[in-house]
Amino acid sequence: MSKEHAPATLRNRDPILDVLKRVLPDNGLVLEVASGSGEHAAYFAPRLGGLTWQPSAREPESRASIGSWAEETQADNLLAPVELDVLVEPWPVLGADAVVCINMIHISPWPVTRALMAGAGRTLGAGGILYLYGPYRIDGAHTAPSNQAFDESLKSRDPEWGVRDLADVKAEAAANGLDFVETVQMPANNLSVIFRKRQVSVCDAAPAC
Repeated sequence: MSKEHAPATLRNRDPILDVLKRVLPDNGLVLEVASGSGEHAAYFAPRLGGLTWQPSAREPESRASIGSWAEETQADNLLAPVELDVLVEPWPVLGADAVVCINMIHISPWPVTRALMAGAGRTLGAGGILYLYGPYRIDGAHTAPSNQAFDESLKSRDPEWGVRDLADVKAEAAANGLDFVETVQMPANNLSVIFRKRQVSVCDAAPAC
């Protein structure tokens, strides 16, 4: 199997891990959507020993790379990757305590973000965490000139790609029962964005009350 390498992983894995240690539950199942090369999964799983880490990818080449990194890591709590295309229902993992998605939203068309939010809303139980990482615009403005240049580069590769406005992402999350919790400033003008699955009250289920 071929092991892929994403250089940004070495720069961002420890700052991301610091946030994950704080916001993820102590135990349970974490579904990582779009695990890419698999390096994040291989790094996080052995350092979050109370959690079971389920990586996933749409492309077979990515799943092969994830498997190679997992084999090298030999972490008991790191599962074999599953095929997951967020646009295809049902997802192969029907329930999880947390969903993690790193650097996907800006490198995909907007319907993929909508499907991610819908899928996370279905998959997470009440109180479950959705963790996102990547660049965002705030109130329509880029947070740094480098992010604007990156956005232009993305759109030159595919007009449907691009750095999303955080307000749009929050709105899509809210429509799927995911409440915004916080953002955390991260390296290279990125953000960690955390949502929590809404608790359903008796009155939510019975509007007449």
